[in-house]
Amino acid sequence: MPRRERNKFVKRGQVLELLIEDYAYGGKGIARIRNEHGEFVVFVPNTLPGQLVKAQVKKSSKTYAECKLFEVLKPSEDEIDVPYQDIPGAPYIKLPIEKQHAYKKQSTIELFKRIGKVADIEDKFDEFVTSPNTFHYRNKMEYGFSAIGYNHELKTDVDEFTLGFKKRGTWWCGDNLNNDSGLFDAEFENNLKDIRNYCQDTGLAPWHAPKKEGFFRYFVVRKSYKTNKLLFNLVTTSYDLPQFDLDKFANYLVALFGDRVAGLLHTINDEVGDRTIATTGSINLIYGKDKIVEELLNLNFEISMKSFFQTNPKSAEKLYTKVIDYALENKEAIDNTVVMDLFCGTGTIGQILASRSENAKIVGVDIVVSAIEDAKENAKRNGIEGLKFYAADVGKFLSEHPEYENKIRTIILDPARAGISPKTLKKIINLNAERLVYVSCNPSTQARDTEQLMHAGYNIKKFSLVDQFPHTSHIETVVLFEK
Repeated sequence: MPRRERNKFVKRGQVLELLIEDYAYGGKGIARIRNEHGEFVVFVPNTLPGQLVKAQVKKSSKTYAECKLFEVLKPSEDEIDVPYQDIPGAPYIKLPIEKQHAYKKQSTIELFKRIGKVADIEDKFDEFVTSPNTFHYRNKMEYGFSAIGYNHELKTDVDEFTLGFKKRGTWWCGDNLNNDSGLFDAEFENNLKDIRNYCQDTGLAPWHAPKKEGFFRYFVVRKSYKTNKLLFNLVTTSYDLPQFDLDKFANYLVALFGDRVAGLLHTINDEVGDRTIATTGSINLIYGKDKIVEELLNLNFEISMKSFFQTNPKSAEKLYTKVIDYALENKEAIDNTVVMDLFCGTGTIGQILASRSENAKIVGVDIVVSAIEDAKENAKRNGIEGLKFYAADVGKFLSEHPEYENKIRTIILDPARAGISPKTLKKIINLNAERLVYVSCNPSTQARDTEQLMHAGYNIKKFSLVDQFPHTSHIETVVLFEK
């Protein structure tokens, strides 16, 4: 058996100091190592051209390596000072927003050329849709408790009660959020240290990730922009629960935030896995209500702690408006025909479309039964008719509902991050619609699907980018395909 050739540039686990030279799709900074063996490419996520960074090699091949970012040693010349605490979830917050937009547009276009094989993609570009709020745009945050903190002066782990986010590049180490991160509600985040002190004063332990023990695990917050209310979820283990007064904690939150408190839920999670909602745990309402109401394009949606809902509702309005514009661009193609809203979730797009087009028959389809139940409830609440929802698998849909055979002329696709599986995409192509409006939160899987759609006779008519998550590498795409 031939011996695997040793990488002449890096080895796994090695910690490197790297100068970032270029930017690739998905927020990957590109550094290059040059020595007597030639030039070698190194990718470091969440970095920018001009930064000097410290990173650890996680994977390497003959031609490139992928690293994990530890810290930024020297900022890029493009970065500016901002009055917010630095957190891992906002790696580009110091980069002016116009520069962020330029990086996102250029890297996404390159992606469609390289993976989707669309040579003339620039000619199809319609619009870059910006987020109405650059800061404080999120409506949900998850803060983690940890028994291990980090001393930034001494650059070492310390035993400490922390509440905030994981320290960049670690899974075991928490970093206190002491003030506004610039992403979520400023009043709430400026009070988070008081909530941390309240919990610490109980004498109960925060979660110790390596030992997989402790009482306090997460504090999750949802916000409604319509009502300005906050819905809280405290996640703990059950072991020390008799020693913690949940009603007293609810009263403390009301003392801090007054009538902004919509409700407090308590979740028991005794599993060792690192997630807020346990598969086996219970969730109980301690105070107030278990839902908040949000508004999108004059429609109301009830949101629980578990509901999937757009994280940046103001930008989501712009995203959905673009989707509807593409769907309604050819009015004749919509009137008196069936529009299928596939992967419809809680039915937001279908409801907005139904409220704008009286003559279209809109069919929402999703395999998740609970999402379809929510969709029906939301449509009833908003008084929208002419809309049908089915909990079904797309492949079996036509055999179960033959009345829609050859009547579906427009399909709206809004899949999860993983994109559409090749088998499902074949079934979608077999529905033989004339037009597809494909929304994606992961353009790399969309670019992959584009190649298959082009083989099936669809062409990109136009596409737009929507910035739902300023200060991150994420970008949403809306593509109109026509046969």
